[in-house]
Amino acid sequence: MTSSPGPLRADARRNRERILETAVRAFAEQGPDVAFDAIAKAAGVGSATLYRHFPTREALVEAAYRNELARVCDSAAELLAEFPPDRAMRLWMDRFIDYLAAKQGMADALRAAVASGADPFAETLEKLGGAIDSLLRAGAEADLLRSGIDPLDVGLSLTGVAQVTGTPAQRDRAGRLLDLILDGLRYGTGR
Repeated sequence: MTSSPGPLRADARRNRERILETAVRAFAEQGPDVAFDAIAKAAGVGSATLYRHFPTREALVEAAYRNELARVCDSAAELLAEFPPDRAMRLWMDRFIDYLAAKQGMADALRAAVASGADPFAETLEKLGGAIDSLLRAGAEADLLRSGIDPLDVGLSLTGVAQVTGTPAQRDRAGRLLDLILDGLRYGTGR
């Protein structure tokens, strides 16, 4: 497991974020053996900067995955601050599907990291469950979503949608299926 970086200067934080975003794309497009130099170049940083932040391939894979996880989980609170809970839930579902697509794209790199002893998934269920629970609770409190729904059930339903609509050509179908799930979450609220 990689340790969290300490407080970073603004430029170092921006470099780290660019590296992580670039790494997700690179692992998805080129596989787990993509050259570190290629990732650094695409991120607009030097190789030394990449190695300073991520001394091993496993550290980079784990950090890139955890960054995607944090991004999708943190977006729940952001969406709830801006939209009614049912709309926030639906928008978050789209982000979750995008997160799963990034995770799928990184699958080979994640498997290689796990094989080397890393555990990028250690906090995944807890964090995703917390994000989904916050959306469900807000929706129930506003009488826009049913109460008493297990966040894991919602997460598994969304994962199923992602698995059967995993190509960009099927994104419209994924949206329709997400609408059906949201309708099911509304059942009994009178909306």
